Amino acid sequence: MNILISNDDGIHARGLRALADALSSLGEVWVVAPDREHSGASHSLTLNRPLRVTKVGPTWYTVDGTPTDCIALAVKGTMIKRRFDLVASGINLGANMGDDVTYSGTVSAAFEATLLGLPAFAISVAARRRADFTAARQVAVLLARLIEKNGLPADTLLNVNVPDLRASEIRGIAITHQGRRRYGEIIVRKVDPRGKAYYWIGGKKPSWEPSEESDFAAVTAGFISVTPLHLDLTNPTALRELRRWEFPWDARDEAGDSPWSPRRARGNRSSTD
Repeated sequence: MNILISNDDGIHARGLRALADALSSLGEVWVVAPDREHSGASHSLTLNRPLRVTKVGPTWYTVDGTPTDCIALAVKGTMIKRRFDLVASGINLGANMGDDVTYSGTVSAAFEATLLGLPAFAISVAARRRADFTAARQVAVLLARLIEKNGLPADTLLNVNVPDLRASEIRGIAITHQGRRRYGEIIVRKVDPRGKAYYWIGGKKPSWEPSEESDFAAVTAGFISVTPLHLDLTNPTALRELRRWEFPWDARDEAGDSPWSPRRARGNRSSTD
């Protein structure tokens, strides 16, 4: 297997090295990662400046851009002349569950790989500081083997979250759905020595909506959570509901004007004064 690895914690992250070492048992591993931390970068591309790539090892590269940039350059650029069989993103220090997947650079790297037609998974450990990556390494190898054997459903990536426990303490693997967080006061306002206000996004630790089959519930109960995420964000329930709505549309009325034209709008207002 030719395996591409990236992350959002940066090229020097312990989790990145742990993932690369673990998956090297399955084939040739290539690492393309940001040159610094990009937590919360989401699925962002760098479009307003050129990107620079630095080779830091035989199969290791760093990019002065986002995790999404890294995947795009590795897959579509000319620096690595390989067809990758699998993309793995992580191992992230900190969980990426529930609504946080929309902010996560770790998940977005896997998202970009899926958009480019490659099977991918993102993996995180629910720890805040030091983490034991042993269980995450083991499940990464297991998933890579299963994906090689079975493939993944179309337009689907896997988001994996590992409890902050020893491997021997983990109760198993659960297939879960994306949970929902309850955000409280997430903006912290402070004042600098010159009397000017500044803000930190973070604040109090959010709580979670109760759901027995969610990623958060599984990790809390000591299980590794594996959540299939789909590229198509369309809400099928809302789609059916909206198709029952009436959308009146008359592109031009008898006067030849669109009902929403600026002239008609001014005339409508004046007639009601």
